[in-house]
Amino acid sequence: MNYLKNPLFIFLLFLTISKANAQKQQPNIIFFLVDDMGWQDTSVPFWDTITPANKKFHTPNMERLAKEGMKFTNAYAASVCTPSRISLMTGMNVARHKVSNWTYGKNQGTDHLDDDKLIPPKWNVNGLSPDPGLENSVYATTLPSLLSDAGYYTIQCGKAHFGAIGTPGADPLNLGFLKNIGGSAAGNPSSFLGEKNYGNSPGNMNPKAVPGLDKYWGTHTFLTEAITREAILSLDTARMMQKPFFLYMSHFAVHLPFDADDRFMSKYKDQGLTEPEAAYATLVEGMDKSLGDLMDYLQEKDLVENTIVIFMSDNGGYTREPRMGEMDTQNYPLRAGKGSLYEGGVREPMIVKWPGIVKPGSVEKRYVIIEDFFPTILEMAGINSFETVQQRDGVSMLPYLKGKGKKKNDRALIWNYPNKWYPGPSGITSYVSAMRQGKWKLIYFQKDGRLELYDLENDLSERNDLSKTNPKKLKQMAHLLTSKLKERGAQLAISKVTGEQVAYPIDLVK
Repeated sequence: MNYLKNPLFIFLLFLTISKANAQKQQPNIIFFLVDDMGWQDTSVPFWDTITPANKKFHTPNMERLAKEGMKFTNAYAASVCTPSRISLMTGMNVARHKVSNWTYGKNQGTDHLDDDKLIPPKWNVNGLSPDPGLENSVYATTLPSLLSDAGYYTIQCGKAHFGAIGTPGADPLNLGFLKNIGGSAAGNPSSFLGEKNYGNSPGNMNPKAVPGLDKYWGTHTFLTEAITREAILSLDTARMMQKPFFLYMSHFAVHLPFDADDRFMSKYKDQGLTEPEAAYATLVEGMDKSLGDLMDYLQEKDLVENTIVIFMSDNGGYTREPRMGEMDTQNYPLRAGKGSLYEGGVREPMIVKWPGIVKPGSVEKRYVIIEDFFPTILEMAGINSFETVQQRDGVSMLPYLKGKGKKKNDRALIWNYPNKWYPGPSGITSYVSAMRQGKWKLIYFQKDGRLELYDLENDLSERNDLSKTNPKKLKQMAHLLTSKLKERGAQLAISKVTGEQVAYPIDLVK
């Protein structure tokens, strides 16, 4: 039989070729997000010198990715997890979407620590929601919904933590993802261990139990490995469907609990680390192995040239017990860590590999922030015309990725955390706003009515407060931060005495 004369065969052949060409034109995208990973929690140096922390950790696949892509040394997120994730998914700054703290139960705030002077404002405790009528939530057009509308097979794998328990946003399938692997309202797993069923037990509704991984229950399969295997299976599905994929590979690691990944434990014990610190290091290396497994898959399936790989963390590294060493030193040379608006709490390890576009082994020093991924990824996908119900703050990174654009960026990045995350020394993780413009950083401690000013170019560790010696710059920065907070409708803490919102930064400058 001559198949070329068969109209049905010709039609099916044309359809197959068309789908293949469409997939080639639309790049696959892997967004690899790590939870609570600090700027120094890697053997890849993001500073201009190698530190003791870089020597402690083993991340050969991050090293591989950095050699093949672009390393960003001034990449930022929010100070805690849910705010960053919602900024990523909506393109909105935290001050605008008002999910300023991590979410948990429906209509329940997570500000459990009392304060003698302040209380948090009425923030969006229910997180991201597809329901515009749900109170205390942010309704927005999401990144995965726009990608799926454009033909992408959208996969959420691992930690979701977009919406509170009992709200529709707790399920990633309601937010534009077509596949969900292990995602729920939980901010961390109750266990990384397959032997403990990742926190699941018959008759016990544990909200932190990882759902949907039943086939690994009772096995010696670490959670990081289990979700990586499932992610690869979902990529096979996308290939069979002949659709480009967007894999949001969102690891539970390296968040508490610090369960040891036995595959890597011996080397860290030999380094003389404490048991919890050694376990933490295994979480880092297990995450890195996952990255390598995905990169190997792309190589095996001949997908490397048409796949973008983005590596990022959702907030600064954890610097409290049971981490080894004096508190708030783990992210050195950066100051403090998770929950703080000092650099240790918001500066993240970031790498982008985009074959044919990004120069291998390049370094980008200009700063970016997590909401910038929203327009960037859409532009990468060729989605140049779209509408959203929300006003967006993110700016595309494509000029940087393509090696173009002006050499210095002077736009103002802002952070707002009118909440109390941890008691901490001097309240550095409570009720804070901040702004970076160029080399300058202003931090506003709302409880004390205190402004601190730093020159990051000459003082990366934020030890030399210039607020008293440079009043002109202080006033300029306070005025701009106030303007940006008002423009985005930012909420500030509430005084227990007056019941009113605390003053804006400019009100503190004479």
